[in-house]
Amino acid sequence: MGDDLAAVGPRLRAIRESRRMTIRSVSDATGISVGTLSRLESGNRRPQLELLMPLARLYRLPLDDLVGAPALGDPRIHPRPRVRDGVVTMPLSSGSGAWEAFKQVHPPAPDKPIRQWVTRDGTGST
Repeated sequence: MGDDLAAVGPRLRAIRESRRMTIRSVSDATGISVGTLSRLESGNRRPQLELLMPLARLYRLPLDDLVGAPALGDPRIHPRPRVRDGVVTMPLSSGSGAWEAFKQVHPPAPDKPIRQWVTRDGTGST
């Protein structure tokens, strides 16, 4: 954890510099003193939430991105679409259960008007 905190200061400086801002302009925009910002960026002050929140707002970054927090495992499904013959298939379930759900997007046939919609139960209507 100490190494993670030590990396926050240089990261804050790099973000500020990438936005071509001076410590004075960040101080004016956030209300954080120049001295505090300098100590924070040099690693001589521990990053605390009351200092990081105004910086995150100013830089328009999520707090995790501001401090370089590691990505956490996300329990939600993050499907990867597959494209074959112009048809995009997007999994809507994990595929590990007894059933699977998909969303398919078909391109319109160039020589036929779109006239049929498929309902949830799979029946067609015109």
